[in-house]
Amino acid sequence: MTTATSLVPTQHGASICRGCWDQMRVPIPIRGALALPFRAFGITRSKMNPNICTICERSFRYVKKQRHITTRATILFADMRGFTQLSGRIGALELSDIVSLFQDRCAQAVWAHDGIVNKQMGDGLMAIFNFPIAIKDHARAAVSAAMDMQRAHATALDGAKLGEDGVTDRTLGVGIGIHSGDVEVGEFSSFRSDFTAIGGTVNLAARLESQAAAGEILVSAETADQMPEILGDAEARLLSLKGIEHTVRANVLRVN
Repeated sequence: MTTATSLVPTQHGASICRGCWDQMRVPIPIRGALALPFRAFGITRSKMNPNICTICERSFRYVKKQRHITTRATILFADMRGFTQLSGRIGALELSDIVSLFQDRCAQAVWAHDGIVNKQMGDGLMAIFNFPIAIKDHARAAVSAAMDMQRAHATALDGAKLGEDGVTDRTLGVGIGIHSGDVEVGEFSSFRSDFTAIGGTVNLAARLESQAAAGEILVSAETADQMPEILGDAEARLLSLKGIEHTVRANVLRVN
């Protein structure tokens, strides 16, 4: 006999929504024949992560019985570097293809570590780790996703010929910021029902990303302290960030 728990694998391709299961212990089918009746009611896989469903995405108050909650999470922001210069060198169609490839590769890296792509903002994105899919070591998951992003984009740039001389501009790449802490997750608009995360943790992650050069991952001390074997010997950088009163220490991670 198949039980609900046996339908939830630890890896990808879950048969039921991992968000609904982790948050409510409700097995909502998202793949296979059992998912077909749910599709008739608009319940499909979410664009935030293919292992959660649109109930998680659009019905936060139904899932959590309140408009927003406070929870621990790790927030990741990623943004293309050199995008403005690149836009003046290539056509709009080619530029659109590059942005699409960037978003696709970032999303795949986030999903591979059970995060969700909460927002896509042109040549940037915001990802949440530990909601609605519960991740015990969400800080490590976010850093691993960031490293995968950098590897994927380094490989893509190695094979790119974007300049007249065929040499890729060294300023091109991805800058990433990561911070862990308490966030407010929920619906904060009467016009949109999709959930998001807000608060100081989100703001700090965004500020770190704004300071990351191409190829860099800036990891806050709060996140880095949870994985000393990876970031214990990393370069430390003291930053004065807009909107943050105190100096922030960030660990700089680069993927070779």
